[in-house]
Amino acid sequence: MSLSLNSHLLLVPVEIRKDKKNYIVEDKTTGEFYEMPKICIDAILLINRGVHLGAIEKQLQEKYPNEEVDLLNFAELLIEMYLIAELDGEKIERNPEQVSKEKLGFVSIPPKIGKLFFNKIAYYFYSALFLLNLFFFISKPSLFPNYKDLFVFEYITFNIPTWLIITFILVLIHESGHVLAMRAYNLPTKLEVGHRLFLVVLETDMESAWKLSSIQRNVLYLAGVCFDTVILSVALVSQLASLNGSGFIHSIMNIIILDTFIRMVYQLCIYMKTDFYYVLENISGCYNLMENAQHLIKKKLPMLYPKKEGDEDEVFAGEKKNVILYSFFYFIGVVLMVALYIFFFIPQLLYAWKKVLPGFSYGINSYAFWDAIVFSLQVLVGVALLLYSWRKKYLQR
Repeated sequence: MSLSLNSHLLLVPVEIRKDKKNYIVEDKTTGEFYEMPKICIDAILLINRGVHLGAIEKQLQEKYPNEEVDLLNFAELLIEMYLIAELDGEKIERNPEQVSKEKLGFVSIPPKIGKLFFNKIAYYFYSALFLLNLFFFISKPSLFPNYKDLFVFEYITFNIPTWLIITFILVLIHESGHVLAMRAYNLPTKLEVGHRLFLVVLETDMESAWKLSSIQRNVLYLAGVCFDTVILSVALVSQLASLNGSGFIHSIMNIIILDTFIRMVYQLCIYMKTDFYYVLENISGCYNLMENAQHLIKKKLPMLYPKKEGDEDEVFAGEKKNVILYSFFYFIGVVLMVALYIFFFIPQLLYAWKKVLPGFSYGINSYAFWDAIVFSLQVLVGVALLLYSWRKKYLQR
C-alpha cells in the first residue's frame, strides 16, 4: 500500500464532539480520545465522503489560506493513531493489542444512585460545607491540624499502621466520589492501584469523561474533594462538640482532620496532575498546560532547568497567556508542597526519632527497645520503596 495525494481513505468508526476550543475525536473501537482543531475535522469529514487526499488538500488551502495544509502528513498521523481502516480499498489490519481494551466496571451502580450525590442541590451543599470548614478553622484556630496529631499511641511503632489504615479508608471514600460521579453520567470506570512515592494509592479511571462537556468533566474531577469536604466537616463538628476532650475517638478524629487537610492542600499542588490541575485544564481549554509550562520555565530559567534534546521552544498558538498563568500557580504548588514538608512531614519524622532513639539504650527485654527497632525497620522499608519508585521512574524514562 502506497500513500499518495490520489489515495482514498476510510476511517474507523469515530465520534466527533465540539469542545471549548477544538474537537474531541473518539475511536469507537478502542475508546481512545484525540483533540483536533477544526481544520482536521473538516479533513476527516471529507475523507469519509470518499474525496481523495489531493482534492481535500486543495479545498482546505482555499478555506484556510493562512494555515499550512499537508494532507499526506495528516494521513500518516491518522495511520499512526490507528484511525484508518482502509487505504485505497485495502484493509489495514490492527494488532489485537491495539483493539483489546480492558473493560471498565461499576455499571451495576445505577446512574440515579450517582445523581443522589451529584446534582444541583448537592453542589450547593458541598460548597456550603467547604465555606463552613473555613469558618471553623478561622474562628477556632485550635481545630487546625498539628503534626503531633499523627501520634495516637505512646509507642511510635503502632502509629504508622494506624495512620495507613485511616488513610486507606479516606482515600477509598475520595475515590468513591469519583466513581459515583462517573455513574451519575452513566459512564463506566474502574479503580486502579498506583503509587505516590512509597505509598500505595487508589486511582479512578476517568478516561471516558471525554464523552462529556468541559463543565461536566469538572464535576467528575472535583467529586473526590466534595467527599473529602464532607469527611472534614464531620470530623471538625465532632471536635467542636468536645474541644477539651481526649480519648481514642478524639485522637482518631484529629488524624482524620490532619490527613484530609494535607490531601486537600496536595490537590492544590498543580505542578503535578492533581484533580485541580485537570479542572484548570478544562477551564482554560488547554490540555497540555503542564508540558507547555515546563518548556516555558526551562526557557526562562535555563540555569535551573537545562534544555534537553526534543524540548519545544514555544507554546501552542493562543495558549501563551494560559500557560504563563499556570506557570505562576505551578510555583505556588511547589511552595505549598515545601510548606507541607516544613510544617508537617519533617517535624513528624524528627518527633518520631526523638521519641524512639532513647529506646536503643534500653535492654532487649524492654518495650522501648523493640519500639525503636521496629520503627527503624518501618523507615528502612519506606526508604527502600522510595528508591525503588525513583529507579522505576528513571528506567521508564
